[in-house]
Amino acid sequence: MSGLRLPKPGTIEVVPSILSADFADLASEIAEVEAAGVKMIHLDVMDGHFVPNITIGPPVVAKLREHSKAVFDTHLMISEPGKYAEKFAEAGSNHITFHIETVSEPVKFVEYLRSLGVSCGVTLNPETQVEAIEEVAGLCDMVLVMTVHPGFGGQEFIDSAAQKCRRVRELVGSGVRIEVDGGIDSTTAPMVVSYGADTLVAGNAIFAEPNRAAAIEAIRTACK
Repeated sequence: MSGLRLPKPGTIEVVPSILSADFADLASEIAEVEAAGVKMIHLDVMDGHFVPNITIGPPVVAKLREHSKAVFDTHLMISEPGKYAEKFAEAGSNHITFHIETVSEPVKFVEYLRSLGVSCGVTLNPETQVEAIEEVAGLCDMVLVMTVHPGFGGQEFIDSAAQKCRRVRELVGSGVRIEVDGGIDSTTAPMVVSYGADTLVAGNAIFAEPNRAAAIEAIRTACK
């Protein structure tokens, strides 16, 4: 699966976040959303330190990799991404996103991620200004704008954070994807697309619905 890459910029992609899925049956959950045509699966990695929750590590990613042909969009919400990035790449992550708040030399870290054979992204927390990523954003394949405070699913969408997508798009142009994560559903998705986002992470809006394919299609349709 090492050859998997992010879709080229220019398409709207709905990316299911397994944080809201049934952890006792993740293989089936992923299979169901892949059957609906999604190209990416969002993996939220939390350490209980940078964010107040603990989720999954490389062994889980490695097992999931056996059951999926989608791009694994791995979001490292951890204090020391440099200690674990290689293990996630080896486990089957195709794309790794780090938080600008956790890395002292982001340009060098992007170079390191590329040496692992993965695409890379940088993340902004709701309180972090776009200026913090000016040096590195254009070197990445994707910029992730958090539209909730990271740590838990099901939070309320923060529009003021989402509007940073406008400035990010000015900064990176059309060649870099802009991802949003937090409170995305058929109501908020067209809003963030209008701000410049093209990669929509959705958790509860998909996995809380009995028909995951219909939930995904509702978000896609809302953005047309």
